[in-house]
Amino acid sequence: MREIPTTPLPDGTLIPVFGLGTWKMGERSSDIPAEIAALRAGLDEGVTLFDTAEMYGSGGAERVLGEAIAGRRDDTFLVSKVLPSNAGRAKAITACEASLRRLNTDRLDLYLLHWRGSVPLSETVRAFDDLVTAGKILRWGVSNFDPADMVELDALSKRCAANQVLYNLTRRGIEFDLLPQAQRRSMPIMAYSPIEQGALLDHPTLAEIARNHAATPAQIALAWVLRQPGAVAIPKTSNAERVSENLGALDIELTETDIAKLDKAFPPPRRKASLEMI
Repeated sequence: MREIPTTPLPDGTLIPVFGLGTWKMGERSSDIPAEIAALRAGLDEGVTLFDTAEMYGSGGAERVLGEAIAGRRDDTFLVSKVLPSNAGRAKAITACEASLRRLNTDRLDLYLLHWRGSVPLSETVRAFDDLVTAGKILRWGVSNFDPADMVELDALSKRCAANQVLYNLTRRGIEFDLLPQAQRRSMPIMAYSPIEQGALLDHPTLAEIARNHAATPAQIALAWVLRQPGAVAIPKTSNAERVSENLGALDIELTETDIAKLDKAFPPPRRKASLEMI
């Protein structure tokens, strides 16, 4: 079993820098056995961080994850997300309770607002604080928040624990402002789609660097994300063998030459850009 490095949340809790996502799980019954097997393979390899959302598979991903971790809940750090349409004070509490039932647990380690909607942030923060008081969530955070959103949120509460955003070699916009902002606050950035849903894997620069490290392009893409202080990568796969392969990224230390080649192939941002989402 692998010991996965950690990074601190603002409250001092340590969170693994590598976890498993569940986007698109629970959508087809024929895929569920492989999805459960992949998540359990992660557990067996030492993965404890799992990310899901009520939106994924209309609750199906939470059910898959709940089955995968059955009997091992105390070994996990569970993250789920509430839809903006359910972010009102009463609705958020009801939505959280439904997620808990699907996951077959009594609490979430981290509960995120999936993205901003029309509900005032102040109302969502009150709901999250109520859920913390009730012990149904241990802490809360956000997803897909840009720097201005974070400033607005910070004026309401200092208790936000993390921001989950799109970040990979082809989506580097957050490096201009959001990532430095988070690092100044010692707030982790949870990077979803860290290998751009596999679209990066055929890139010649990644392939060259992978050969030099006796690694795979996916491992290089993940190692690149993980080199950032406070970055957490949550790749999704339904292939148990791929889970083990992705974990190999933790053993890779990219050189200055590697970074320079990647910067040339995937230029860093030179100006502020709108936050990307998928």
